[in-house]
Amino acid sequence: MATLNINGRSVQVDADPETPLLWAIREHIGLTGTKYGCGIAQCGACTVHLDGVAVRSCALPLSAVAEDQKILTIEGLSPDGTHPLQVAWRALDVPQCGFCQSGMIMAAAALLAEKPRPTDEDINEAITNICRCGTYNRVRAGIRQAALGGTAG
Repeated sequence: MATLNINGRSVQVDADPETPLLWAIREHIGLTGTKYGCGIAQCGACTVHLDGVAVRSCALPLSAVAEDQKILTIEGLSPDGTHPLQVAWRALDVPQCGFCQSGMIMAAAALLAEKPRPTDEDINEAITNICRCGTYNRVRAGIRQAALGGTAG
């Protein structure tokens, strides 16, 4: 049994300690905004925050997450969709298929929390998520718009 602090609440998860955090979030807790893409921490669809740091949850076993660490998923970023990144994503019509976008937004939120006015270089270094549709220019525009709209994170 693992105890997770997820989106500000304590949750008990009855799963093998080697279960990836992604599957605990999706299958045991029922928060399906975090997506499975590759299973090898390459694509970023599974990005969540662990103590404010963007991590790929598909390759992080439950045994590596301490009870006092805070996990934030896309559902916890903003209960009503008013986070500056979510607003920018809608305004700029960033996603095409949308599958990777929750991970993109979580990676971008971690970047903006660390660097409220990121440069192109900062964005290139932080946003390593893969988008099959190739909406990278709109992702960059969304990050810039959110940065101008206020502190995100």
